[in-house]
Amino acid sequence: MQSSSVKSGSRKVRLTTGILTLALTMLVTQACGTATDKNAAPSTGSAAGGAAKAQVPVTLNYGYIGTSKLNFPGSAEGWGLYKGIIQEELKKHGITEVKLTAFPNGPDLSESLISGRLDFGSLGDTPAILAKSTGAKTRFITQGTIDNIGYLIGKKNGPTTLAELKGKTISTQKGSFHHRYLAGLLKDSNITDVKIVHMLRVDAEAALARGEIDAMTTTGVFALKQIDQGYPLIDDATKHPHLLGTNATVVSEEYLSKNPDFPKIWNEARLKALSDVKANPAEYYKFLADLNNSTPELIEKVSPISGIKEVPFTDEGLKLLEGTKKFLVDEKLAEKDFDISQWILK
Repeated sequence: MQSSSVKSGSRKVRLTTGILTLALTMLVTQACGTATDKNAAPSTGSAAGGAAKAQVPVTLNYGYIGTSKLNFPGSAEGWGLYKGIIQEELKKHGITEVKLTAFPNGPDLSESLISGRLDFGSLGDTPAILAKSTGAKTRFITQGTIDNIGYLIGKKNGPTTLAELKGKTISTQKGSFHHRYLAGLLKDSNITDVKIVHMLRVDAEAALARGEIDAMTTTGVFALKQIDQGYPLIDDATKHPHLLGTNATVVSEEYLSKNPDFPKIWNEARLKALSDVKANPAEYYKFLADLNNSTPELIEKVSPISGIKEVPFTDEGLKLLEGTKKFLVDEKLAEKDFDISQWILK
């Protein structure tokens, strides 16, 4: 039978061992920190109120408009991703992978952003505004271009003037910049007796060739190709500067909660890519030509480097954006009005 002093000594040994074990556990936990989270990296910014830093997901999900065998967007963003410039900049902030997803039009991209399948995306201002008007939790961080031109192309041996569109069928991509351009054009021209149908560009081109529709909206090199093939140009937005479109890069508020510094990070990476574009114009136009199955000469006509903005927002661009929003609200295309200044995150 053990004496009381031996029992007391044993208890002290067990107590001391327990304390040492607890201390060791705390040290290991502190050393590991949050590194066990394989999908996140420490943010470069701090959370509000001095709380612990947010965890930045290592994978960034980016959506854009347009499909091609190269699977890259256009403009400075696309060039930067194609060359790896943007990826290298993002790695400095814990983002090690960028997943790109192409969409045929803006409303589809907006739906994916709202559902959480994307972290952010670049699209036309009209679908971005329409999504925001329905309560989409997004913030507007970059307006890269502000002179996107809409075209109205007629079928061969069909209408060649706006007046001849009365009673005709016109296709457009509803909810997109195409739609806003067409709606504004018809209103300015006081043309109401038309049938508007929704078709994506490729389907509309085929329908126009078969004579199933009388006219269609389109953009960029696709319009120039049709004109070269003998389709009549009925109108384009250069004749109506207030109908020009702008680009919108928007990010979900959910992603911003994990990476509050992202707008600054993205815009700095984009600017670095734009600098490389300006240093390599011939390569850049060849890249866009490959994306659009076109030629560098046509690309330079419709998407000149001079049209890419160095700063996230300009007064001219914001004026166009405000005008587009007002039109969409007035025409009841947008669900409800909202304050653009509260949407923009500079």
